[in-house]
Amino acid sequence: MSVSKKEHPAYRTSLRFILDGETVELNGVDPNRTVLQFLREDLGRTGTKEGCAEGDCGACTVVLADIDESGKRLRARAVNSCIQFLPTLDGKELLTVESLSADGNDLHPAQEAMIDCHGSQCGFCTPGFVMSLFALYKSNASPTRKEVDEALAGNLCRCTGYSPIVDAAREMYSAAPDRDNWLLQPGEANIGADEQERIAKLNALSTDEPLCIEGHGRKFFSPKNIGQFAKLVTQYPAATILAGGTDVGLWVTKQHKNPEIFIYSGNVSGLTDLEVRDGYMDIGAAVSLTDVMAMVVEHYPSLEELFVRFASPPIRNVGTLGGNVANGSPIGDTMPALMVLATELVLRAGNETRLIALEDFYLAYQQTALLPGEFIERIRIPLPADSVLIQSYKVSKRFDQDISAVCGAYRLRLEHGKVAEVRIAYGGMAEIPARALQCEQALLGQQWTEDSINRAAQALDKDFSPITDMRSTSEYRSQVCRNLLKRFYLETSGSAAVRVYSYGR
Repeated sequence: MSVSKKEHPAYRTSLRFILDGETVELNGVDPNRTVLQFLREDLGRTGTKEGCAEGDCGACTVVLADIDESGKRLRARAVNSCIQFLPTLDGKELLTVESLSADGNDLHPAQEAMIDCHGSQCGFCTPGFVMSLFALYKSNASPTRKEVDEALAGNLCRCTGYSPIVDAAREMYSAAPDRDNWLLQPGEANIGADEQERIAKLNALSTDEPLCIEGHGRKFFSPKNIGQFAKLVTQYPAATILAGGTDVGLWVTKQHKNPEIFIYSGNVSGLTDLEVRDGYMDIGAAVSLTDVMAMVVEHYPSLEELFVRFASPPIRNVGTLGGNVANGSPIGDTMPALMVLATELVLRAGNETRLIALEDFYLAYQQTALLPGEFIERIRIPLPADSVLIQSYKVSKRFDQDISAVCGAYRLRLEHGKVAEVRIAYGGMAEIPARALQCEQALLGQQWTEDSINRAAQALDKDFSPITDMRSTSEYRSQVCRNLLKRFYLETSGSAAVRVYSYGR
């Protein structure tokens, strides 16, 4: 399986990125090799640790920097190097804990604060925390306690109890000014010399040429436009479409699979943009969950808790809405909310597109309506309608970074106290995320009262036959499903307004 210029004449074959101010150029790397493996095994940069190898513990956290949408400023985001494939670094800057202090003496304020606040005990998780703090420092000049908690939600510590690490997050801003004068403040007019230099180096790497890496008999394609992407998907219908890799990465690290062909969507013009137009949010399938979350919560503030509880910042920074939808997992947290919002998908094969409702996209367990050579191009989420109530709740063993036992979403419009419109959907209750059609029918046209809710709750047993697994029993899921419906009633009727998590975040 060789990459020939005859087969792909326009594709370059060298991976290039910035590390410690220098351009790294690699050829023939294994597409399945992770950034963590490259750092530890090839470069001997062992500050980045391997803990869980599934993007859960944060010990492997590094920071990727690129140029933001304005084309004028840098953007720094924490990511999990254990499930980040090496070729996805192309065109970006990689920063590790070693990058922050080249000689070990001139520490970054995040490092100094961790020392001063005794934020490290055994030290294994410390480099990951430092990199998450570094990303926060570079993107927020005055974070609230809520924002600090969110920034650290992807890092686990067995020793400290987190309090001294939170103290360090506050203390780092009072330490000596950042020596590189790189502070990313939205709308800030003054750009420091260091930031200008970093932007110049990234611009020097920028190219319209698509990338094709081959190593160990495997290929990694990184097309630049939607036409190239569609052609590759048609040419290689059995290829693995790679977005953020937050699921595919585990195929390699946990299941020891080795996909032969990756087609990467992360650099595709036409898949990485989002806008509001014609009454809906039009979102490219490769837009990160971090960016999607900002837009969706702006229009649907009641969904903020759902999105904040979706995985962690390093996962949301690379994971995509299109990937979460295409995955077809029954416990994908975005799907119930998207279903009640009447979301539609634009599916594409070659130059042909078709529109499908999200609720019709799932056929069976991890089986979707996608045809061979077809992919999700865009996600269309309608804008809010007047007098419509929207809510979503997630129940899991941990508040942060945990998989749902049950996730419910609700859309309601009342007229004179009666249910004029209702949409209800659940994840975790069946082999696919699905609407509760029997429950909806039981509520439609009824007075919005506790009696009608109790009757509708019984109808949920006709909608779902939940299973028992490691996260929950079937009985528990059924009870939680009914309780969440009642919670929605209590909140919308004014009987309850206390959120699950009312302190810190």
